Amino acid sequence: MDTENNTLAAGFFDVPDNMVATIVTCLEMKAKPAPRPNPPAEGLSVERWPKPTIDDYRALYSRVGEDWLWVSRAVMAEDALKAIIEDPLVEIYTMARDGERLGLLELDFREPGQCELAFFGLDQSLIGAGAGRILMNAAIETAWAKPITRFWVHTCHLDHPAALAFYQRSGFTVYKRLVELFQDPRLTGRLRPEAAPHFPAIRTK
Repeated sequence: MDTENNTLAAGFFDVPDNMVATIVTCLEMKAKPAPRPNPPAEGLSVERWPKPTIDDYRALYSRVGEDWLWVSRAVMAEDALKAIIEDPLVEIYTMARDGERLGLLELDFREPGQCELAFFGLDQSLIGAGAGRILMNAAIETAWAKPITRFWVHTCHLDHPAALAFYQRSGFTVYKRLVELFQDPRLTGRLRPEAAPHFPAIRTK
């Protein structure tokens, strides 16, 4: 690694067995894109979720993200997480069907003039059924209703294989890639051992 500018040289690099390495792609949009029509809602609704409890928030976060190795909010200290999800500049929405929360949308306006699409995820039962377009349209409308000049998001190769193309179709463009290493949460008990079967854990014992 080039430690001066924190970039990797060409080549292969060993990753410890207890770690996960992933390629992160950062995307942004600098103006509100042309609207895309919503598919049939089929009883789905997007609703604001003000001040969820820690347990309820983590339950939905796990439901939509555990199989993609979402872990940051699962391991975050409760006081730190509470400060984020109760911040008036952080807006949390859910996609619900018949009163059941099946999708998570989190918009972070804490950086002046910007909005981060911090979390965007659906229960497996909704993937491929048009729910993602409905939730993304809500995200775009809500973000650009504020006085922002940039809306951004990052995804990684552990996410659903269609995620990157979906973001690009939604109006985001790629501006940077990163390599991220983090401790495999399945080996520490933070996530269930069988989570993310598309990316098996390395167990040495």
